Amino acid sequence: MSVPLYQAKAEFFRMLGHPVRIRVLELLQDGPMSVRELLAAIEVEPSSLSQQLAVLRRSGIVTSTREGQAVVYELAGGDVADLMAAARRILTEMLAGQNELLAELRESEVAAR
Repeated sequence: MSVPLYQAKAEFFRMLGHPVRIRVLELLQDGPMSVRELLAAIEVEPSSLSQQLAVLRRSGIVTSTREGQAVVYELAGGDVADLMAAARRILTEMLAGQNELLAELRESEVAAR
């Protein structure tokens, strides 16, 4: 029995639902990075980063290659970068709407005095 598409999408977004995984995806938009570079940029425990990278690798969103002693990660495809850009646009719109609402509330507060 196959999984309904909406359930598969929910699983995909749950997989993305961790701050370290999101940060890794943001960083990899600029190109491949070694684990050492990712650790320096994210400032988490190596074991935590390793765990989150494994989740991303199992999902097929990132790939890894060994270059000498270093393991280098990169996005598996450009669609992930597009998704991150879309999320940024959506958040920007949401926050702009919240700022407008906050401004209206402040104006009504001043008018009520």
